[in-house]
Amino acid sequence: MAVPKKKTSKSKRDKRRATWRHKAVVEAQKALSLGKSILTGRSTFVYPTAEDEDEE
Repeated sequence: MAVPKKKTSKSKRDKRRATWRHKAVVEAQKALSLGKSILTGRSTFVYPTAEDEDEE
């Protein structure tokens, strides 16, 4: 089984975690923005409605 040769520095670890967390923040902002857009009716996003599901 492979093992790391040297210990990862705290700065590298923190940088990696910060990147990972930032990606989550960006995705959360996108989801919130899309939700607000759908609620205001200004979205170009097509999503199924209850009527569409009944027809199928």
